Amino acid sequence: MPLHRQFAYLFLLALPIACVSWTITHEEVFREPREWCKGKSQACRPIAVRKFFYLFTCEYCFSHYVAAFFLIVTRFQTLYDGWRGYLIAWFALVWVANVYMSFFNRLRLDIKHENVSIATDEIVKEKVEAQR
Repeated sequence: MPLHRQFAYLFLLALPIACVSWTITHEEVFREPREWCKGKSQACRPIAVRKFFYLFTCEYCFSHYVAAFFLIVTRFQTLYDGWRGYLIAWFALVWVANVYMSFFNRLRLDIKHENVSIATDEIVKEKVEAQR
């Protein structure tokens, strides 16, 4: 596969990886299972069990497993054929997916900040109007 097509696949495949990783580790729909996993990751004695449950609460950790799943399904390889291509593709997909998640998180923070600023401005405006 030509290099430019590999890059296109890399950036496109990272989108669903980021989406699945973010949704499971942050969104409300998975809050209860995530809280249960968080409790298990803090309370279980064996370290392997704690680490297993922790991966469902960390988007970076979880994205490795999601990327591995997508590599198995798509058989995507980068730069080399065989196991080296899978290994490079795996880490590249994780990195790009985490860049996407960082951008998304920053966007959400900006939107939240903007909403708080608007609400504060409205409260101040109401107080000024009430004093008149």
